[in-house]
Amino acid sequence: DNALAESQIGLYKTELIRPDGPWPTLEHVEIATLEWVHWFNTERPHQALDDLTPLQVEQIHYTHRTGHTKAA
Repeated sequence: DNALAESQIGLYKTELIRPDGPWPTLEHVEIATLEWVHWFNTERPHQALDDLTPLQVEQIHYTHRTGHTKAA
């Protein structure tokens, strides 16, 4: 996760950070990148997971193993 974020931040530094935007500071870029990485890793439906999110697959797996639903 961190490697992907660092790679993207490097691209943003050279292409998108400037006083007139779209992101005026490195902090804005870091927050936007980390939000995107979080979405990509937890909320995005994955084709390899039958178009479910990783969180949905984890819940299904936990339920099948224990017979209980995992508290969110």
